[in-house]
Amino acid sequence: MLKLGKLADYATVLMTVLAARPRELCSAHELADRTHVPLPTVSKLLKLLGKAGLVESLRGVSGGYRLLRTPESLTVADIIHAVEGPIALTECSAHGSGCGIESTCGTRSNWRVIDTAVRRALESVTLAQMAAPMTRRMIESPVKFM
Repeated sequence: MLKLGKLADYATVLMTVLAARPRELCSAHELADRTHVPLPTVSKLLKLLGKAGLVESLRGVSGGYRLLRTPESLTVADIIHAVEGPIALTECSAHGSGCGIESTCGTRSNWRVIDTAVRRALESVTLAQMAAPMTRRMIESPVKFM
């Protein structure tokens, strides 16, 4: 089975909550409560997302986290890259791979085609699209973060 890691999945969930109200600040505790992702995991992910330039943190009593870019300008690929590193389905899809049979492999070029297609698909889905169901729910029953 080909699947994303749990951290990439959780990061996407956190980002959709932030995208639903992009101008408001949300604390790590609030994100953990809203998403049911454990607080230590939320904190770890926020650090990775901040390091990648996707979220910013503001300190203080009224502090919290918010998106650094608009939900329309962020993609699922951005989030996955921030948490898991470059997107590559196979070892030979990554640049500088250490595959021992790379020079004689007959499937390498096809794996690169597949890898490119998957990456482009992830790049074509914005955070705004992912957050659309969340945004609708929040409009129907608004809850202010801070």
